[in-house]
Amino acid sequence: MKQRNKKHEKRVKKLAVGTALCALILGVSTYAWFIGMKTVNVSSFDISIATTESLSLSLNGTDWDDTVTINETNYNDASYVGNTNSWGGEGLVPLSTVGAMDPDTSKLIMFEKGSLTATEGGYRLMSSRINNSSTQETDGYVAFDLFIKNLSGEEYYTNYDPLNEEAIYLTPESKASASTNGGEQNTGIENSVRVAFAQVGRVKADTVATTAITGIDCSGSNGSTKICDQRNAQIWEPNDTKHVENAINWYNASCKKRIADDVFDDASYNGACGTVSDGTAYHTYVVSGVIDETDTVDVYDGADYNGYTDSISPVAADGKLVDLDTFTDTEKNLQGVERPTFMTLAPNSITKVRVYVYIEGQDIDNYDFASLGKKISVSFGFTKERFYGEDIDYDGNPELPEDVKRNEAVKYSAAGEITDISPEEITWSSGAGEFSVPKTITSFTFKDGGTDKTATKTDGAWNFS
Repeated sequence: MKQRNKKHEKRVKKLAVGTALCALILGVSTYAWFIGMKTVNVSSFDISIATTESLSLSLNGTDWDDTVTINETNYNDASYVGNTNSWGGEGLVPLSTVGAMDPDTSKLIMFEKGSLTATEGGYRLMSSRINNSSTQETDGYVAFDLFIKNLSGEEYYTNYDPLNEEAIYLTPESKASASTNGGEQNTGIENSVRVAFAQVGRVKADTVATTAITGIDCSGSNGSTKICDQRNAQIWEPNDTKHVENAINWYNASCKKRIADDVFDDASYNGACGTVSDGTAYHTYVVSGVIDETDTVDVYDGADYNGYTDSISPVAADGKLVDLDTFTDTEKNLQGVERPTFMTLAPNSITKVRVYVYIEGQDIDNYDFASLGKKISVSFGFTKERFYGEDIDYDGNPELPEDVKRNEAVKYSAAGEITDISPEEITWSSGAGEFSVPKTITSFTFKDGGTDKTATKTDGAWNFS
């Protein structure tokens, strides 16, 4: 009976947890979008992904588990024979994409800086497509295949239709930050990170032939249902409201309002650009095609920045920028019924997802000196759970697993009255002797009996000073 209860408890916990975080640390010295700086090697990091009971994961299409790990050492061996995974080469370089997949290569279409020349009010941008049309990806970003088996439901829908699919959510703990393991801090390089999740295609969940699973591509061959020509990759933009002072200073010094077409005529620039302030989200006008010398594109083009919109297109087109609707941290942090779907998966299916980690060159935080930061830390996870205990005022009986709690309890022995807690989302219970802290927060300040105190979370443990 005791053994049965343990099994039941484990099953309930899996159902309630949703998914654990997958964590990775990138050692990054990037080429800035503007001038460019020397790179260093990408340091070793791990990606560990866990799932709910109705999902299982694989890197090779054969071995399935609720947790998989991929890193710089095993990214090739842990995957299937013939994979095209890449771990970035000598460093990450700023790129730009709308998330479209190439149907001929089943790879993400990405653009790099072709030329960049200073103008009176910014930088004239030319771009070219990166050459990842061969069997391998190029250096400068991380790319790997992840297979997700979704066992909910019995019907397999052969035809592609998003209305047949179910919602998957990004965990609130997902984040990109400056790594504490090396590199300079406060350069803001982490604010330009993007993670793209491109669904290539899917097959029925009971498919056992490894080649039928790993061979899923954009063509829909071998009886698979193709997806990548039907939808763009879902691109997650962490830190959409965060802008370090140095990035803002660079923007203020470089940008002028653009009032005419000729980027090399000083008279085309006059007046102040739009304001960029920390704590506010701004649009990213990404490169959607080849930009050559006949196109007059400035990196600051767009309503949010220099106000010039003639180079902005509502759809992807050569020589144009596009106002890309990414999935932001602002959306990730919404609660209850306001919480949006991150992506959807078909029931009774195995879906091949191509994951890309890169630096978005058109992000307003990607200024030249940002590359001095070198190291960033990214963590992300998925869940089917839309609600957390706090979203429904759960009364705490029985106790919920930690992964379905939006806040964590942080014990503290107070010497006096606790006041002036910042940020305001944190609350204090004198009776329980603990703070209630949202899991997205890793540091906060308060007064203990009038004395200033700082709480910092490092490696999962809270320390007070």
